[in-house]
Amino acid sequence: MVSELNNSEHEKLLLEHQAAKLFMRWYEHETGNPIRHLWHNRPAKPDVSCRFEGDRLDLEVAHLYGGEQEAMQILKRELSDKTRQALQELERNTEPHARLLTALNRILFNKSFKRYKTKRVWLVIRNAHPAWGKNQILALQHCISIPSAHPFEQIWIVGDWDGKSGIVQLFP
Repeated sequence: MVSELNNSEHEKLLLEHQAAKLFMRWYEHETGNPIRHLWHNRPAKPDVSCRFEGDRLDLEVAHLYGGEQEAMQILKRELSDKTRQALQELERNTEPHARLLTALNRILFNKSFKRYKTKRVWLVIRNAHPAWGKNQILALQHCISIPSAHPFEQIWIVGDWDGKSGIVQLFP
């Protein structure tokens, strides 16, 4: 129940729900295949589930940020120590034009170690950086490093925060 969650957990749940809804809307638009009835899982592994082709489909949701200040501005709050440290390292060690690829590859690497007790799970990444969109992602698609071993049947990215630029399939 949402009332049992602290503010940070509630916010995370809302962000995951928003990202999944944006993805599902674009997926239906681009493929014509209905994907419906979104619900959250507790514990949150994977984050959300829906109905697709008559069966359950689980979605693991991640957000792609370009830096600490940007993430705090978007989230309107302080970040966890782990998130802050990862974003500070990204800002320190990566040129601005390479940050998208570095951040995306880091998410893909970290998520590749997850394991789920489910038949089907897709990874949905929501891009939160205002300077990046579907076109930048498509231009870098040949450079994206998807680990050879990962638990995802498909990997997708929502091109921008509001989902206006569409989605990009990264795998398969």
